[in-house]
Amino acid sequence: MTELTLLDSILGGLVLSIAALLMLFGIGKLSGISGIFYGLKNSRAPSEYWRILFIIGLVISPFFAALLGFSLPSSIDVSWAAIIIGGLLVGIGTRVGSGCTSGHGICGIGRLSARSLVATIIFMSTAVITVFVVNSIS
Repeated sequence: MTELTLLDSILGGLVLSIAALLMLFGIGKLSGISGIFYGLKNSRAPSEYWRILFIIGLVISPFFAALLGFSLPSSIDVSWAAIIIGGLLVGIGTRVGSGCTSGHGICGIGRLSARSLVATIIFMSTAVITVFVVNSIS
């Protein structure tokens, strides 16, 4: 899973951008995951059922990918404590940053949002620094 090729990256980017465009032009909504989850807790109206369907799609899509022959990781080498702490930090970060990487990086930059460009630069810089630090101490 860590040996992606240029073709894999291009195809992945195309699929994400097509999906984001379909959602934006199809139902007029942004496909930022944290916003979708947050909106789910605030609304029970039938017009908001798309949120549930979106989340179900996120959960079941890896199974369809496996059926199409894509190899998926079967295990991870991280403790449950690290997963929980990481999840909480990401959740807090998405509230503080007014969105997640998908919302800012895919949808926001696509809409030429200056705020999203700054947020994405901060996300990516933090990721690069984190990888550098982790690789330096291991």
